[in-house]
Amino acid sequence: MSYAALHGWFERVGNVRHAQAMLSWDEAVNMPPGGGVARAESLAELARVAHDRVSDTRVGGWIADARAEADLDPWQRANVDQIERAWLRARAVPADLVAASSRANTLCEQTWRTARPRNDWDAIAAPLEEGLALARERAACLGAALGLAPYDALLDGYEPGMSREVIDPVFARLKETLPGVVDAALAAQRDPLPLPGAFEEGRQKELAETLMRRLGFDFDRGRLDTSHHPFCGGRPDDVRITTRYSAADPLESLFAVLHETGHALYEQGLPREWRGQPVGESGGMALHESQSLFMERQVCRGAEFLRFAAPILRDAFGGDREDPAWSADNLGRIAARVRPGRIRVDADEVTYPLHITLRYEIEQALVAGEMDVGDIPAAWNAGMQAYLGIDTSGDFRDGPMQDVHWFTGLVGYFPTYTLGALTAAQLFEAAAEDLPNLDDAIARGDFEGLREWLRASVHSVGRSRGTLEIVHAVTGGELGVEAFLAHLRRRYIG
Repeated sequence: MSYAALHGWFERVGNVRHAQAMLSWDEAVNMPPGGGVARAESLAELARVAHDRVSDTRVGGWIADARAEADLDPWQRANVDQIERAWLRARAVPADLVAASSRANTLCEQTWRTARPRNDWDAIAAPLEEGLALARERAACLGAALGLAPYDALLDGYEPGMSREVIDPVFARLKETLPGVVDAALAAQRDPLPLPGAFEEGRQKELAETLMRRLGFDFDRGRLDTSHHPFCGGRPDDVRITTRYSAADPLESLFAVLHETGHALYEQGLPREWRGQPVGESGGMALHESQSLFMERQVCRGAEFLRFAAPILRDAFGGDREDPAWSADNLGRIAARVRPGRIRVDADEVTYPLHITLRYEIEQALVAGEMDVGDIPAAWNAGMQAYLGIDTSGDFRDGPMQDVHWFTGLVGYFPTYTLGALTAAQLFEAAAEDLPNLDDAIARGDFEGLREWLRASVHSVGRSRGTLEIVHAVTGGELGVEAFLAHLRRRYIG
């Protein structure tokens, strides 16, 4: 009966996580400014409740007894493994530290929302320092308990089993190779025609929802809203996507939505029979990011998708059928334009890993105590000049304040974006081999076969296997950079 006790207990934990996710979504979408402090307290209390349940001493006994039960099936045994992992990590961190981190990160993010538009680094420095101090403390607790270096302990929370030992050679290869790819892509590309007109927010949202439906997003189990920063949150049967809109550039928001739709399709495709259990949750965040980048970069920025989508975009904004700006060819030039810039979320996929490398290097130094908050702007500017040739001195808004991650406590998350891009390229190669008419299907707007392939290969697996195991099972190889680099050369150089 010990396994049954674990199952019921963690179903209750899942309910608390759902409440946390909904309060966080509401904070970003609906909450009035005056509700910030009260919301921070509510989220801190829920973080404590979830932590207390996961770290309960009885869980350890139930785990030991469940392992002795002979009739558990492979999914149940995998669930016990995931529960034990969660229990060990929770036991390593005091409940007061969990609550304090939640409170500090919520308040820091609220300050960031108002300070970023004003380019006001001084306003955010103290809240960020408090959040980072707590992140260092949490990293030290986890590292001591799990036998990991502090930064690896944080990284392991987002991508189980991942470490700098694995990541550093990958990033070193990309740092060595990408500058040449960038130069070749810049030389090969043709300038696009600008899209004509102003683009009303309501029409942008209608367009986004149309394409979300075509990709397979279930609006009976999810919705699209507006926030300061695009994200996907919630639970598998209650998925929330948000985006932001630009009246001058409708593709900026559209591709953000398509990116988040990749996340959402993963959540909605998780194994229904394991709802609320750790084994039924999504895998590591590198795998989650692979699903968003698979959909946005591999599929939706490709020529086949744009042949399907071009008339839909044109008609959504009342474009002229004879205007070449609305052609699939021109949209492809816009979607695949390589242009070193300041903003990570707007970066092309050739320069994007260099943005991540900068953040990876800075946050390692922050966790190690080798850098303070006051050092971030100078380090940021030095890295941007070295990697992308851009001077960001004095520009905090579109420099170190541009991403929400550090301001909401997501220290150690950034490497998963690059790992996700590598995984997405390998998975798309495998899908193209398994689905010989894939290009034609995408060009027709038929995504059912691809969606079912993803569900069978990735989504339905949940956490019964790790990211590297899934990559090997689906592709027959190990995680690496070659498929990604080959993809860049095909699309951007020819």
